[in-house]
Amino acid sequence: MNKKMPVLFLSHGSPMNVVLDNEYTRSLIKLGQELEIPKAIIIISAHFKTKGTYLTYSEKPKQIYDFYGFPEEIYNIKYEPFGGKEYAEKIYSELKEEGVELTDEWGLDHASWGVLKYLYSNANIPTMELSLNAELAEEEHYKIGKRLAKFREEGILIIGSGDIVHNLGVASPDVYGKPYEWAEAFDNYVIDSVKSYNHKAILNYKALGDISKLAVPTDEHFLPLLYVIGAQEKDDKVEVIHKSIQNSSVSMSCIKIG
Repeated sequence: MNKKMPVLFLSHGSPMNVVLDNEYTRSLIKLGQELEIPKAIIIISAHFKTKGTYLTYSEKPKQIYDFYGFPEEIYNIKYEPFGGKEYAEKIYSELKEEGVELTDEWGLDHASWGVLKYLYSNANIPTMELSLNAELAEEEHYKIGKRLAKFREEGILIIGSGDIVHNLGVASPDVYGKPYEWAEAFDNYVIDSVKSYNHKAILNYKALGDISKLAVPTDEHFLPLLYVIGAQEKDDKVEVIHKSIQNSSVSMSCIKIG
């Protein structure tokens, strides 16, 4: 009998976090020590946005350094788990009605390996990435998350990796600078909505007007959350593993559900 896995929303923020020692990175290490070891991991990544929905399918997904201009030590980090083809096939058969296709043209970008290196540093768990289909409405992303929920019972860990608030256009150069009020307000609004199982408030986040335009100027970092709440069940315990805002405008909040 598999233990039902939780579902996680993990912020990843700047690639610098993969070499920093701070409260955020320490909270991920602690979470990894407390979690059950999953049979496989599926990550919905902010950095894999496509026309159509794709699921990675390869024996050994390539590690992608999807950023430039950072210190050399970041590019020397290796995180190369197996791709879990047999799990990808199961997930594909569940999602193909939603138009999902398999691909070996992507691998694991820093939204994946940047958090997994803290959770499971041995890179010994089969890992797949699911893309964000740029052509879907919020409700359709959420619906795919609902379809994924059944895999929690099969020992598969579902992770959405993004940032609730992600506005680089007004970011402060100071990583630990004072957060903008609107950034904290939007972060709190979303976290409170997850805790109260108010999915409608999250799906309709644009109704907040200016605050949502500031917090989510582009949606790729927000959308992974919709898959996570899709896989949330009403009686799941919600735990905020970490809460902070980096560079005044990038939320690092991490949420464990279940």
